[in-house]
Amino acid sequence: MVAIEGQGPVLVRTSDIGANGVSVTMPHPLQAGQAGQLRFDLLVEGQLVTVQARAKVMYCIFGGDEFKVGFQFLNLDMNTMSQLARFLR
Repeated sequence: MVAIEGQGPVLVRTSDIGANGVSVTMPHPLQAGQAGQLRFDLLVEGQLVTVQARAKVMYCIFGGDEFKVGFQFLNLDMNTMSQLARFLR
């Protein structure tokens, strides 16, 4: 889920994740520099973990009938950073 400031939440599909950000596909474009809230689930050591993070749009690329949007995480808390590190191992 992506909620950009001034817009309602949109369901998206995660396509790539790293320690510093995430890429999602979504039905409409976003502008680089826009900020918002991300929420997604990870399977960490057999348990479902919900991640909520502030993020900034770094790029938006049109492909086919959807947009690939790259987000950079902003000021992750220690628990979220730990969960991401455990997922990425």
